[in-house]
Amino acid sequence: MPLITLQDAELAFGLTPLLDRANLAVQPNERIGLIGRNGTGKSSLLKVIAGQLQLDSGVYGRDEGLRIAYVEQESAPPDAPTLRESLAVAAAFEALHDERERWACEARLTEFLHRFGLDESRPTVTASGGERKRAMLALALARQPDLLLLDEPTNHLDIDGITLLEDLLVSGQPKSVILITHDRAFLDRVATRIIELDRGLLRSYPGNFAAYQVRKSDQLAAEEVMNRKFDKFWAQEEVWIRKGVEARRTRNEGRVRRLEALRIERAARRERLGKVQLSLDAGERSGKLVAELEGVSKSFDGNLVVSDLDLRIMRGDRFGLIGPNGAGKSTLIKLILGTLQADTGTIRLGTHLQIAYFDQMREQLDPERTLVDTICPGSEWVETATGRKHVMSYLNDFLFPPQRANAPVKMLSGGERNRLLLARLFAQPANLLVLDEPTNDLDIESLELLEDTLQGYTGTLLLVSHDRAFLDNVVTQTLVAEGDGNWKEYVGGYSDWLAQRPKAAAPPAKPVGAVSREKPKAKMSFKEQRELDTLPQEIEALEHEQQALVARMSSADYHKRGADAIKADRKRAADLEHLLAAKFERWSALDQKIASGNG
Repeated sequence: MPLITLQDAELAFGLTPLLDRANLAVQPNERIGLIGRNGTGKSSLLKVIAGQLQLDSGVYGRDEGLRIAYVEQESAPPDAPTLRESLAVAAAFEALHDERERWACEARLTEFLHRFGLDESRPTVTASGGERKRAMLALALARQPDLLLLDEPTNHLDIDGITLLEDLLVSGQPKSVILITHDRAFLDRVATRIIELDRGLLRSYPGNFAAYQVRKSDQLAAEEVMNRKFDKFWAQEEVWIRKGVEARRTRNEGRVRRLEALRIERAARRERLGKVQLSLDAGERSGKLVAELEGVSKSFDGNLVVSDLDLRIMRGDRFGLIGPNGAGKSTLIKLILGTLQADTGTIRLGTHLQIAYFDQMREQLDPERTLVDTICPGSEWVETATGRKHVMSYLNDFLFPPQRANAPVKMLSGGERNRLLLARLFAQPANLLVLDEPTNDLDIESLELLEDTLQGYTGTLLLVSHDRAFLDNVVTQTLVAEGDGNWKEYVGGYSDWLAQRPKAAAPPAKPVGAVSREKPKAKMSFKEQRELDTLPQEIEALEHEQQALVARMSSADYHKRGADAIKADRKRAADLEHLLAAKFERWSALDQKIASGNG
């Protein structure tokens, strides 16, 4: 039985149709990647599924008792002194009347906060965007939903966080997922089906993103051929009807009616949406040397983010900066550009530099200004790499129609703001292009076009990104944060760095008879230590049993089992929930005992 069904669903935003008699069935144990252009209604569709938005018409069906967790694109924990207290408010733990269930939820939350590397006592106001996103993901997973809805979950996550989320979803936590993301590597690993929201319809493609690309390419080619044949036939019929006299003389009224039907069909055709038109002007050639850093160090509040760095950037280099959140990637960019003073060392910039800087926080955009004023204040013309363009035509290249040109920036979605910032950057010549997380909120088609544009760019590129496929396709060198402020240069993109990075060294063997001088982390009894060692295996075994039970109960012929067998399965499913909760709770308690070190 499907978890979610949509039949003839219609939804519009103003005069823009988002869903046009769309149909969808979400089956148990599916991991669905929802893709489509920015502004086509993907987030609205998730809100419909979550029960936060009503359809204009059509049928929305939901399995009885279905538990849904929804992590929105810009979700953040509510105000509270600490992350833990904030998440407790969001989860409404106090509203749970079953004390055992509340304890189990709190234990699971502790587990996932630990997995995501979060300090639950951290003040909420000082938490970064990445930490807030990880906190909301931890809460959603701790709720053990039947269906998890994720809107751009990889935004603000570093690569380690993205990989961890991939691992959790692939392992079946939870078993059913619908996610919106532009991260193609993420989709390739996680998705079992791709749903494309295309011109108001939902089109289904089995398999991951790579499989979708093959089938979509074939489909578009076939659609183009059919449209050409239709247009040729339609043109022929239009020529015939315009003869008029012949039509009336022959009284071929059936042919006239057929032409009217063709006209209606042609008018209703769903034409492919236009593409963003990107062009980059590399400006005049910079000097051969773009930037040189010698012995550069920088720290904040005693935290060393750059330590004794020697780096030379030459004209035409394409650097990708890789590192976890908080490693100092944006800081290093500002040091290179000379907008931030180093604590020690020297920084020398090259000659004839024309710099364009894409800020991930979009602080360069004034929310009160119109799109026209943002692109070319005080003028109607934009000088581009391909020549002079009127601002309306230039905005149209970035899929902003004339009727929106005088709208304020604050009315734009996240993806549209990214497109606008790219439009502003690309309207000026630049031989040094600095992009800090440019792929956030972009749809996949725009992202791939940005890739193609950057591949043909002849200037120097500095790119901060957590998008692994994007790094592989664009950069030729990577600069990687390796901890304690150390940065190391590698040849190639993300995959090349994975192949080249040093393997973790095994701890050195202690000499025979040596006495350890390390203090024990905690005073645990032999029994407790043995229990802690065996708990992961016990939890894994229970989870395997739970997965097998759910698979059996979800099978099409399950109803054929006897009433006693079905009743026994339901009881065992409930018992497994309680057992797992108790095991996780005990594991968390023992783990905290080690961390506290107070025995």
